[in-house]
Amino acid sequence: MQSCANSKEAMDCLIPMGVTSENVSKRYRLKRETLDEFAARSHQKAAKAQSLGKFKAEIVPVGEIAEDDGIRPSTTAAKLAKLKPVFDKKNGSTTAGNSSQLTDGAAAVLLMSREEAMRRKLPIMAVWKSFAVEGVPPEIMGVGPVFAIPSALGKASLSLDDIDVYEINEAFASQAHYSIETLKLDPAKVNPNGGAIALGHPLGCTGARMVVTLLNEMRRENKRRGVVSMCIGTGMGAAAVLEVEGLRSAL
Repeated sequence: MQSCANSKEAMDCLIPMGVTSENVSKRYRLKRETLDEFAARSHQKAAKAQSLGKFKAEIVPVGEIAEDDGIRPSTTAAKLAKLKPVFDKKNGSTTAGNSSQLTDGAAAVLLMSREEAMRRKLPIMAVWKSFAVEGVPPEIMGVGPVFAIPSALGKASLSLDDIDVYEINEAFASQAHYSIETLKLDPAKVNPNGGAIALGHPLGCTGARMVVTLLNEMRRENKRRGVVSMCIGTGMGAAAVLEVEGLRSAL
């Protein structure tokens, strides 16, 4: 049996997440300006959604806290350009501004069979159509959605164009931007209300939070099919396909 210490693949699982972001940027030649622009748009979309009250239906107030406080409406790419790289201080492109911010949070979803939901007379917000996890090299774990999304769609016999809304976690602008560009997704369909760069990425919360945000957006905008996806540390990507019943796809 090979010792983990003697296996590069195993030891790569210990690479800090921020370093994997730099690896993605360097391997795929992503420009710092592109990442800052992506991050600024996340804040702008989230700020607009918050001002329109779009998040109210999915937030349960805790004490006096009734909305996310990490959204920065005045964020611009020019302001973000002033921040210094964190993980490669000389040639890096990943900064505190184009990464998911440090945020506390919790989220919950209720998943059950149709039979049980009907027995309890609970409204069915959506149907869980498929789920997939795919492995990727740990040193570029952020590209996981590129492989997980097509896999989940294949299980549901759907194509990329069949999806109305995508929620893709913005762990870092590098991996989120690369995933969207590589899959050739319509940017208007992806994270229409901002993502983790503006809203935060609390571990153990983000997956549920993205599902809730997706379902509320789909029902509000009369959309039928949605996808949730994220990268996973140690080299994986996960994706799920959800469908709102009784609604016609906008496509």
